[in-house]
Amino acid sequence: MTISTPDWVKDAVFYQIFPDRFAKSSAVEKPHHIETWDSPPTTHGFKAGDLIGVVEHLDHLEELGITAIYFCPIFQSTANHRYHTHDYFHVDPILGGNAAFRQLLDAAHARNIRVVIDGVFNHASRGFYYFNHTLENGKDSPYLDWFTFTKFPLHAYDDGQAGYAAWWNLKALPKLNTFNPQVREYIMRVAEYWIDQGIDGWRLDVPGEIDDDSFWQEFRARVKTKNPDAYIVGEIWQRADRWLQGDQFDAVMNYQFTRAALSYCVGRRHAVHELLHDSYGHVTNADAHAFAEMLEQVQTWYPPEITYAQLNLLDSHDTARFLTIAKGDRSALKLAWLAMFTYPGAPTLYYGDEIGMEGAKDPDCRRGMVWDQTKWDVDLLQTVRKYIALRKKYRVLRRPGGYARLHTHGMVYGFARQLEGETVVVVLNAGDTPVALDLNVGAVLPDGAVLHQEWSDRTYIVTQGQIHIEVPARDGRVWSAK
Repeated sequence: MTISTPDWVKDAVFYQIFPDRFAKSSAVEKPHHIETWDSPPTTHGFKAGDLIGVVEHLDHLEELGITAIYFCPIFQSTANHRYHTHDYFHVDPILGGNAAFRQLLDAAHARNIRVVIDGVFNHASRGFYYFNHTLENGKDSPYLDWFTFTKFPLHAYDDGQAGYAAWWNLKALPKLNTFNPQVREYIMRVAEYWIDQGIDGWRLDVPGEIDDDSFWQEFRARVKTKNPDAYIVGEIWQRADRWLQGDQFDAVMNYQFTRAALSYCVGRRHAVHELLHDSYGHVTNADAHAFAEMLEQVQTWYPPEITYAQLNLLDSHDTARFLTIAKGDRSALKLAWLAMFTYPGAPTLYYGDEIGMEGAKDPDCRRGMVWDQTKWDVDLLQTVRKYIALRKKYRVLRRPGGYARLHTHGMVYGFARQLEGETVVVVLNAGDTPVALDLNVGAVLPDGAVLHQEWSDRTYIVTQGQIHIEVPARDGRVWSAK
């Protein structure tokens, strides 16, 4: 089978938005009982962010260099995170409804920003029409086979045994019976409907819970028939060969990169309690060799067409923020950014990371976006803009090509990316002391080749296969050659 993934994803820089917490507009009418924007987020409270608020802040994303947005769920729901879907065909009215989404899509596309939305198809909610029907009618409901019921009466809200299958036994999340042809067709129609409306792809929530390859094969076929360029990315936290054969997903969320970046850039500095029970695996205190092994091993798992479409990330709505895990160490975040923006795959920023927002585990990682610019970390903002611009500047950093390890010693990792006569050399120093070394680049560049150091006017000439470089502590350097 020929494996194909959307070309635009390889060039993309993603920005993840949790809709209730990014921005709210006065143009969208609000309920009265909402949390104040700056108060600590709670599990059930709403801050009433909306999609017109996103439209009003697209300048911020465009100035960053963002080319794609991944939205956490936007459909009608009674949860602030909207993973409890009530109606898959209607955008939540608190977000502004379908009309606001139409305005957002048009405004984003006018700026060449793609839009990927969250598809929660393993489970719905107690308010989902077909499940609510059974709550009202019990075993007399004609929709019993849309879910898996074990006994009646149901105990959906009290302390009794639920009487139905639910995700992680959470009563609020009744699991859909996707082996029912009617349920299956319903989900496929949802997938097609929003592609028809103009979305650029689906991020699939816990797709491994739908343990049926034929389901996802049909999902891909139906979506790609509507739009061959649509991106399908799954939330799979482990190695994902099963879903990445070219007939199901284009990519998965690359939590292996997250774990590697935390292990190397944060290491012994990390806040252990903020990592407990997170699913991307054990975070160690990795030296450069261990970091290189982790990064390079993941590249061997999948064909390049998929590797270069992976969704790379440092944190998300499901985890404590990277900066909080690093106990506020800005150098750790900058190092991780430089690694991410020069590594194969599509880099992703979680909203607010670019200005230094912090947040412990859910719900604290879902704070209201800070729009008071006097509270922004301008140095972080300038740094991430610089790294995004670097990625856009060099095609070699975005498209399948050569990836070569040049150096691993102590806490210093050097590698090269090559494509069509273009070479970029990256050296990261996660150590606490500056280093000076003769970097062997003979495997990728001939003697006499000239390397230009990014963000400076310094040049280096390869002599006997080496260049002499200096890299500050907790920092990195980048060179380019043609």
